[in-house]
Amino acid sequence: MRLLQFSTSHYCRKVRLALGYKQLSYEVENLTPGVHRFKLKPLVGLTTVPVLLPELSDGPAAVGDSTDILKFLERRYPETPLTWGDRDRDRRAWLLEDWFDESIGTATRFIYYDFRAKEGKSVNPSWFAQTLVKVVRFQYEITPAGVKLARDRLNLALTELEQLWSDQPYLVGDRLSVADIAAAALLSPLALIPHYRQNYPWLFERIEEIHQHCHEPLPPGLSA
Repeated sequence: MRLLQFSTSHYCRKVRLALGYKQLSYEVENLTPGVHRFKLKPLVGLTTVPVLLPELSDGPAAVGDSTDILKFLERRYPETPLTWGDRDRDRRAWLLEDWFDESIGTATRFIYYDFRAKEGKSVNPSWFAQTLVKVVRFQYEITPAGVKLARDRLNLALTELEQLWSDQPYLVGDRLSVADIAAAALLSPLALIPHYRQNYPWLFERIEEIHQHCHEPLPPGLSA
């Protein structure tokens, strides 16, 4: 199978973690932002990554949206599950996955690209990287007011997440689930931001553990 992605996308990282956890072989195709839409729109009717091409004779030709991809992988490859088949635990896991996907992942994007446009320019000062930062900020309308709301939302989320993870090693049940996968991926861009590295060491310990468990290289800021 093949994963169409942006290498920097934390939503694509979520899918890579799930693929790695299930020990599925796949190839990555990194797309060029902007022109990517001409490839994706005919495949899934969307212009966002990730898109998975399962390359199966008896399945869909393409699956878009990171949550839909995780659900497809659970149905097609249930041998190494990220859910339980138990209504209550599955409901809790998918609710948390949705929270990270729709709210926390968006907040992280705002904070990360605000950082990259300011003190984080040194992460990659190349013309191409800085142009991409500007394009993303314009596309998602990342404004000072939006960044402040994102910081407030993220601070509340991290307080809640610390309580959840301090009581037990997993967010739901007694093993890794779609909730942990989403948390580790969608908060991973914060590893490059000194404020979060200094104030939330427990978060990055858990992100490292999940990446190692899923056989996925550590995100920038955590890799050696």
